[in-house]
Amino acid sequence: MQRNMALDFIRGCAVLGILLLNIVSFGLPRAAYLNPAWAGSVSFGDALIWALMDLLAQLKFLSLFALLFGAGLVMLLPRGKSWIQARLTLLIMLGFIHGVFFWQGDILLDYGLMGLISWRMIRDAHSTGMLLRTGILLYLTGSLMLLLFGFISHPIPGDGWLPGAADVEYEKFWHLHGGMLAIDSRLNALGDGLLALGAQYGWQLAGLMLTGAALMRSGWLQGKFSPAHYRWIAWIFIVAGALVDLLGITLQWRTGWDFRWSAFFLQIPLELSAPVQAIGYAALVLACWPRWSHYRLVQLISQVGRMALSNYLLQTLICTTLFDTFGLFMTLNRVQLLCVVPIIWMVNLLFSHFWLRRFHQGPMESLWRKLTRRTAGSMSAD
Repeated sequence: MQRNMALDFIRGCAVLGILLLNIVSFGLPRAAYLNPAWAGSVSFGDALIWALMDLLAQLKFLSLFALLFGAGLVMLLPRGKSWIQARLTLLIMLGFIHGVFFWQGDILLDYGLMGLISWRMIRDAHSTGMLLRTGILLYLTGSLMLLLFGFISHPIPGDGWLPGAADVEYEKFWHLHGGMLAIDSRLNALGDGLLALGAQYGWQLAGLMLTGAALMRSGWLQGKFSPAHYRWIAWIFIVAGALVDLLGITLQWRTGWDFRWSAFFLQIPLELSAPVQAIGYAALVLACWPRWSHYRLVQLISQVGRMALSNYLLQTLICTTLFDTFGLFMTLNRVQLLCVVPIIWMVNLLFSHFWLRRFHQGPMESLWRKLTRRTAGSMSAD
């Protein structure tokens, strides 16, 4: 099957864009990911970077990833049940290893688990319209769960939002020393993540996968609509999503990132705007692809997208080496952390370019495919 280079480019942008947010999880305590005032106060520079990243990147690139994951499930349907189940089961296993032994911010486990649920819904959907409506309904259900959690949550924030000095020191200690303490902490984070997946995030992730599947089935993600259509969607969706998100950002800033408001109620504008902006970003690429596809940088980013799994794991390897092994954890602020990102992007671009000059797939993609073939054969035999 011939590759869709525009989708590879969008996937490459998603992989590179996710690092804009993940770099905070690598370099600062986990509470810093959503709360710029995790230390009790925040500089104007850090608050401004938080606001810009929230407006342009937070959840947007993860949403893009999930939409493309759903689109990929559509493309895998002809391979049959055994292949899909084997592929997703292996992704779950890889995500578990990644999350426990390398980095507590893993998303592969979540994608594998929700993929196992979503692919049957995609296969059995009677129409593209039904698939799209179901995806939107699931996503909205997950977003509105934040209202319920906001009402029933304890008003006093825990260490996941406003950690004490002892909590911060302990997190710094296990990051820098590793060993069983680090594994135990990552296991705790994994447990918390699975609870969140079942209670709230899983609804959204499944909804995005179904929406991406609908956009693929309709031909929208394949670029089958007119450039004028994609330009119109890009303009409307990006601007509308940004305005909704900007409301939440402004109110969070004005409330001083109050726990109940900022962790729950004021996350809803972000949750609602993220997939809208993500679709707008995709539309922008599809509108401009005939012109952009000739640029060298676009081709390099497309190669990153072809090796998305390998590059995602490479980012973990680089960042854990820098911040944990070399001891840079909690030594850089948000502005300084953001300056590290282009360096890692350059490694992703060069690694992808030189690897694909010799091989057809990325190293992890090739291994994943080979293991899937063997596992699917065993499942078929059973």
